[in-house]
Amino acid sequence: MQTRNTLANIRIVLIYTSHPGNIGSAARAMKTMGLSELYLVNPKSFPDKQAVAMSSNATDILDNAVVVETLQEAIADCQLVVGASARHERSLSWNIQNSRECGELLVDQAENNQVAIIFGRESSGLSNDELAQCQHLLYIPANPHYSSLNVASAVQIISYECRMAWLARQDNKKKLSKNRERENIATTREMEGYYKHLETVMIDSGFLDPKNPKHLMTRLRRIYGRIHLDRSELNILRGMLVAFQKHK
Repeated sequence: MQTRNTLANIRIVLIYTSHPGNIGSAARAMKTMGLSELYLVNPKSFPDKQAVAMSSNATDILDNAVVVETLQEAIADCQLVVGASARHERSLSWNIQNSRECGELLVDQAENNQVAIIFGRESSGLSNDELAQCQHLLYIPANPHYSSLNVASAVQIISYECRMAWLARQDNKKKLSKNRERENIATTREMEGYYKHLETVMIDSGFLDPKNPKHLMTRLRRIYGRIHLDRSELNILRGMLVAFQKHK
């Protein structure tokens, strides 16, 4: 799994979809957010021209969609299964998260695992037996007075949350990498040694008149202070000064 893009490890599973247009719209929603793996459990009609039309050129998602007869087949190789549902068995204790929280969980797990998000029937969602096969449930915090969402719209929201979580993770990795690159910043003592060395070379070369310095060293300190040299960069500059002294 580690060789795959994280988003490629996030599988969208649609159960008993009755309207082929919803399959096409879901494929479009997935592709806009970088998801690519679609599984269909007993769709009423697929392949279907309406699905192609509604996919708006996301036909590669449809062409590679896997059609299976049971939910078990769709999630057999997954390490994490999340069910999208506004309902659940009240007598049971569920791990329930909103769509944003779940997007972060899915992306975290998809780094090294295959994960699946299950979306139920347009009219009735997921059955209790289907919910029982999920480790987590997610809900979309919609308007409580009108919370009805088309299945493709739900796929779009969850796909978006997954992408945002993935982008945040990429940004954090870049920041961490940048911080690691800058872990070896030169100390104040090392910089003071460099400034004294630089001042000596400038005086010896006649560039700096110690009787009339005109704040030159102060200005140079400000320049180097903005750069925040690391030790390897400082060693290059010290080496250059040594070379200049040898050829004066």
